[in-house]
Amino acid sequence: MIVIRNAQEQEAEVLAAIGLRAWRQATTALGITTTLYDNAASAFSNFTRSSWLAIRVAEFGGAVAGWAAREHFNEAISDFWIDPDFQRRGIGSLLLADIERQILQRDFETIRLETHAQNEPAVAFFRHHGYSVHWLSVSYAPKLDRDVQSVGLQKQLVEVESGLYGPGF
Repeated sequence: MIVIRNAQEQEAEVLAAIGLRAWRQATTALGITTTLYDNAASAFSNFTRSSWLAIRVAEFGGAVAGWAAREHFNEAISDFWIDPDFQRRGIGSLLLADIERQILQRDFETIRLETHAQNEPAVAFFRHHGYSVHWLSVSYAPKLDRDVQSVGLQKQLVEVESGLYGPGF
């Protein structure tokens, strides 16, 4: 059974470890160095310790299987990580639906997130759930010493009336 709930402060390191495992899987194509991996581990640990109130947790069979965060409590998903051992079981879909519901309850009409363009499984997952690519950018990543493509994904949560004349007038 999948349960979605708020994170608890004492789970910070478990959440950081899940985030790091999922991040490592998502960044394989980028050629991550040991130094960059260590920096990511520190960043996940710091984030989950300082921002646990912004995190929603997905449990599968009583085990923490993934988490998502809205760091600024706005319409942006800042983090979305499912442990590789728990992927493709519907956990991400239920977690995403929960986050979308929260954003909609706060009267935001759209939801947005970003990832690196080579993270094809994530892009496919979000597109499957109604997200579209809103932008593509390329920027130099000093830690990787190369350009990295990023994509911004967006989903309209509320139908927007255009106010234009047409079939519906």
